[in-house]
Amino acid sequence: MDLVLKREYAILHPDFEEETSTSNPIQVRPHNLRALSHMRQLDPLKIDTLISLRGMIVRTSPLIPDLKIGAFRCTICHHLIETLIDHGHIAEPTLCPNCNTKRSYRLLHNRCTFANKQMIRLQETPDEIPPGETPIGIVLFGYDDLVESVRPGDRMEITGVLRAMPRRVHPRISKCKSVFKTYLDVIYFQNLGASGQKEGLGKRTDDGGFSEERIREMKALSRMPDVYERLVEALAPSIWELEDVKKGVLCMLFGGRNNDTVPATLNTPTTTTITDDEGELTTAPPVKRAFHKRGDINILLCGDPGTSKSQLLSYVHKLSPRGVYTSGKGSSAVGLTASVVRDPETRELVLESGALVLSDKGICCIDEFDKMSEGTRAILHEAMEQHTVSVAKAGILASLHARTSILASANPIDSRYNPRKTVVENIQLPPTLLSRFDLIYLILDHPNIERDRRLANHLVGLYYETPTVVTPRIPQILLKDYIAYARDTIVPELSDLATQTLISGYLEMRRLGHSQRSGTGTISATPRQLESLIRLSEGLAKMRLSTEVTRSDAHEALRLMKVATQAAATDPRTGRIDMDMIATGRAQVERQSREGLNTALKEL
Repeated sequence: MDLVLKREYAILHPDFEEETSTSNPIQVRPHNLRALSHMRQLDPLKIDTLISLRGMIVRTSPLIPDLKIGAFRCTICHHLIETLIDHGHIAEPTLCPNCNTKRSYRLLHNRCTFANKQMIRLQETPDEIPPGETPIGIVLFGYDDLVESVRPGDRMEITGVLRAMPRRVHPRISKCKSVFKTYLDVIYFQNLGASGQKEGLGKRTDDGGFSEERIREMKALSRMPDVYERLVEALAPSIWELEDVKKGVLCMLFGGRNNDTVPATLNTPTTTTITDDEGELTTAPPVKRAFHKRGDINILLCGDPGTSKSQLLSYVHKLSPRGVYTSGKGSSAVGLTASVVRDPETRELVLESGALVLSDKGICCIDEFDKMSEGTRAILHEAMEQHTVSVAKAGILASLHARTSILASANPIDSRYNPRKTVVENIQLPPTLLSRFDLIYLILDHPNIERDRRLANHLVGLYYETPTVVTPRIPQILLKDYIAYARDTIVPELSDLATQTLISGYLEMRRLGHSQRSGTGTISATPRQLESLIRLSEGLAKMRLSTEVTRSDAHEALRLMKVATQAAATDPRTGRIDMDMIATGRAQVERQSREGLNTALKEL
């Protein structure tokens, strides 16, 4: 198609060939085919035809030089001939027309013309795998401007031509097998974004890839006074109550502000004065130093069975633009980070991305978090705080990005939460891992006649012919677009009033553990809680599409922190808040009793 269009264009513009003899700026990119093919239905009838597939990118290769025009020179008379490649084969000249010598041509690599090429592995998405089957994949080849345009974890719709190539017995032997392997020559990539709509690469605008009408609709929604309540109402409407849990999950979906570079410290001048050769003074912008600030929020849901924790995880996984859902019992350390596998095409050792790497800049939902093995949990320490995954396997040393939020759910060890025990004693998680969660929600099942009656009416109403679920005022598609637009474009900053509110609230949380009688105090808040408050307030500002964090956002962040984490850090013996229960696994009262017992034993 490219050659036909170029030929027709050359007829209309005779000077076209002379101007663009080495490049082909005119390329045909058909997409939006009427019929969508499936990987399991690719039969021989579809070879050399234009098809469209959907799936998830799982691996990309480095840049591969692809020969387009071969230059051959005669070793006798130095006659030069250029030959075009045809269907992956290049015809080597056998007779020199200048000196009539047979088989005297030699390939000149520095005179040949190469194009960029990349091998991509496409795999079925989890929702398209038939019951009882394992996911299958297909190899893609992208050329020219399609190189480095996708990354692992992207859900794409690919338009291309299905090709078949015979398998060779050995790379150095021309004999071929009767078995052919298929691959797809990509013509166009379409991104299946958060809204589920197709979004062509290179077509995204600075506003996040949405139309002007959609942007006006989202901005009108952000100016409503009850936008916060509308968003909470639209999140998992089939799950009854759990309003505070949904508010915390909404903050995680919108996320905080990720800062990779900030200006120098406050003691340094805001501008730098430079004297040029003529003696004039000029100013330069401040020098920026590398600084990483985590903006992703991690949430742990801990509570009794049957409190819709897994349902909430499944809903968030479908709502997130990039997300992976996994279970703690069925996950391994290499499954979460990266595994070293042998590429079936090149027979080289390559890295296969795991769940944390595939959900980069997204959300990783981990169910049955308490049943995860110790070796697998140790991987999460680096990913949750540093947002990287370090791999040193089979001679491959790499540090992969894992900038993801983690939403985990855990059940108590006795299948029922014991209020007389601490959180660490109930779910048996390492305190070092537990302290990395910004919000820890305790979802408990307390018997209450009136509450149980309303819950039963709600559950039974879901099974009616016409479900009695209240339709939210914000459609799910609009909610997906709203979250994606806020994450891509809104960068909130703390105002002076919000800063003072957060500082005073943090100091008040620290004073809660101070005892005037004994003169000692427990640690009721740590600097990690202050950073969590900042991230929560920034997420609340993003819900209003505001670039400024207000005092009301800071107050709501403090309330969510008190409802969630401080309730989990309350000592059941004294009723006081003690963050050491989460940071070290032991309360201060228990440490003091053990120290007193040790002292008494030593005296004896």
